[in-house]
Amino acid sequence: MKESCLKFSDFQIRLISVNTAVVGSGAAGYSAADHLYRQGQRDILMLSEARTAGTSRNTGSDKQTYYKLTLSGHSPDSVFEMAETLFEGQCVDGDLALCEAALSVQCFFRLVELGVPFPCNRYGEYVGYKTDHDPRQRATSIGPYTSRKMTEVLENSVKEKQIPFLDHMQVVAVLRDSDNVRGLLCLNTDSTGQQDRYCVICCRNVIYATGGPAGMYADSAYPPSQFGASGIAFEAGVHGRNLTEWQYGMASLRPRWNVSGSYMQVLPRFISTDQDGNHPSEFLTDFFATPEEMLSAVFLKGYQWPFDVRKAIGESSLIDLLVYRERSAGRRVFLDYRSNPADGRFRFEDLSEEAFQYLNKSGCCFGTPYERLCHMNMPAVEFYREHGVDLARETLEIAICAQHNNGGLAVDAWWQTDLPGFFAVGEAAGTHGVYRPGGAALNAGQVGSLRAAQYIAAYRTEMPEPDTTFEALVQKSLRPLHCLAESALTNKDAPSASSRYHEAAVRMSASAAALRNPEAIASCIKAVGEELSTLPVSVSAEESGLLWVFRLRDMLICQNVYLQAYLNYCSSDHRSRGSALYSDPRGNLPHPALPETFRFSLEDEDPSGNLIQETVYCDGECRFVWRTPHPVPEEDDFFENVWRSYRENRNII
Repeated sequence: MKESCLKFSDFQIRLISVNTAVVGSGAAGYSAADHLYRQGQRDILMLSEARTAGTSRNTGSDKQTYYKLTLSGHSPDSVFEMAETLFEGQCVDGDLALCEAALSVQCFFRLVELGVPFPCNRYGEYVGYKTDHDPRQRATSIGPYTSRKMTEVLENSVKEKQIPFLDHMQVVAVLRDSDNVRGLLCLNTDSTGQQDRYCVICCRNVIYATGGPAGMYADSAYPPSQFGASGIAFEAGVHGRNLTEWQYGMASLRPRWNVSGSYMQVLPRFISTDQDGNHPSEFLTDFFATPEEMLSAVFLKGYQWPFDVRKAIGESSLIDLLVYRERSAGRRVFLDYRSNPADGRFRFEDLSEEAFQYLNKSGCCFGTPYERLCHMNMPAVEFYREHGVDLARETLEIAICAQHNNGGLAVDAWWQTDLPGFFAVGEAAGTHGVYRPGGAALNAGQVGSLRAAQYIAAYRTEMPEPDTTFEALVQKSLRPLHCLAESALTNKDAPSASSRYHEAAVRMSASAAALRNPEAIASCIKAVGEELSTLPVSVSAEESGLLWVFRLRDMLICQNVYLQAYLNYCSSDHRSRGSALYSDPRGNLPHPALPETFRFSLEDEDPSGNLIQETVYCDGECRFVWRTPHPVPEEDDFFENVWRSYRENRNII
């Protein structure tokens, strides 16, 4: 790594030249840096807007899951079978699915060796359990903070290798020429003025581990410290894939946390109030024939947590829509664990067989929801108590929140995007389709980081040169961004960038989350476009708040791309699937009492539904390509042939 400086306007800019820049400090980013080092690369720089921020370190769930090949018991399993499971999630490329299946064991045991205490039995079998969309028992967990522990052990490994880390650096532009990525332009969020405001990274490779575009939605299960930076990647011409595919589900707002697992299985009471907390209503009771039918659906939300449009009519995901309806009407929704639903007018033995058997075996057919939760999962109670919420005394406000983007930046089987040298790993990469097994995302982040490191070590080891062409790229990119920053510093009467950010996120949650109406999406696209075009004159910031100006810019670009993808999906006559309900006057209402905008048709009924949407963004407009997924490869696995080619190039081709 070399340091120098560049001249810009009347001040100098710090310039760092390095082979590979890893952006992000979550489990995928640290894994990428660690694998690069182990592959023999030493010229590595990690950078992050905030080292301890991000989703991996600051989120979890009732039992956060890691998905890998079966490693215990009598049940048969194979790499190809796991790949087929991932592939069958719809709109998944088979070559990526095969990589994630084949390398799941190697990546899993790397985490075990580094100190993640995944449970094994007395004989050393790493036992598992079934997760959603999982035909085997491939899931494992160390509890609610699985990804946090993964991040911590990977960070320790990177620190031991003394890999340089540059903190408080916000990437604001991806620098590229016609053929390759050339570097990154960063804002120093600790700057005191323009003399130290910017930093330029000249590099041969970028591994983008910035997470999903979490800031796009106000109703979000992502931690408040997670924002994402996909907008500037789209701006640089990186393609998007499956951007329409998200997971939404019920989560508490303060703190942000999925209310899955035992939070639902203990049968809490759902109530809504006006904005001031008055006029409470136990609204679910109006939509089910009996309390037992209602509570059986609530129970299922424990492990059918993501909103699934296939379960919206008479099944568990109707509850998500009813929560969404209440909030759309201007009311607030709460879980109440202090007293039983329907004034206790239900019998445990009259619940669905699945719900009754589970609660009975757990010894939970008694008391209030709070007492049942204490009995079933005391750490779940303690989590909220540690975050200032006593479930024994107060209600818990919830919403239908964005939780994970299954789509993202388009990558190949080495997690390289269409921009050579620019790799995306973790949630930034769009490797998942419509339905993914729970925990597949944690595995994909580890596999992708390994694949990217292997490819870089094999083919992209050269030292970058900050030549005159590179300097011209920096000047061209920095000029409008510097003008934006200077304008924000002088627009004293304009709204703050942070307030505009919040307003844009609220609009996105209202117009284009789990329920998507084409007219509302089109209106939102228009509003986002207007904000982008007027951004230099419409926001204000102090020097310490410039990061919000660039967060807002990235988020608006990202919203623009995603919204256009949603609208293209509608205009291509695709129907509801996954975690998104698209309004369709030809379809069915989930319940007669719901408004017409909830009427939908299922994509599963259309055999042409298994198509991947690819997105290219340029100057505010998107173009789209629809294609069939790559099949799962059927490789020649005759040992002598594989061994021969492995000796030649380690099969990194």
